[in-house]
Amino acid sequence: MASVEKVPMLQEGYEKLSAQLANLKAERPLIVDAIEEARAHGDLSENAEYHAAKERQGQVEASIGDLEDRLSRAQIIDPTALSGDRIVFGATVTLADEDDKPVKYQIVGQAEADAKDGRISYNSPLGRALIGRRVDDEIEVTVPAGDKYYLVTKIEFV
Repeated sequence: MASVEKVPMLQEGYEKLSAQLANLKAERPLIVDAIEEARAHGDLSENAEYHAAKERQGQVEASIGDLEDRLSRAQIIDPTALSGDRIVFGATVTLADEDDKPVKYQIVGQAEADAKDGRISYNSPLGRALIGRRVDDEIEVTVPAGDKYYLVTKIEFV
């Protein structure tokens, strides 16, 4: 039997995906109405409205399938229930960059990642480099802008 890979996420990420799923499901009847209306215009071979509505229907159904899959495999992690001296999913990490400027990131799931907000995916190059590290570990990460070096200065579970 195949094992199902869990998708780690915070409660916030789960709620965000659930809201997206609800919005897409609410869009379904509107798309059906648009298809019916376009069908009423006659010849389907040259009916741009019909083809656009059918294409949108395909996109929505694919997105619904993807969201349902991710939500069914969701493993909700509460960072406040975690502890330890290693960086794990959900940890908030303070790093010193090459200029000794502190930068702070929380390791989160792909759905909730937003680098501007200091939330990076555990699958990102920096996220992968941080997992399992401890305070005072040095990290080298290759990013599109080149190699970056960081020093782990603090690990929090908030």
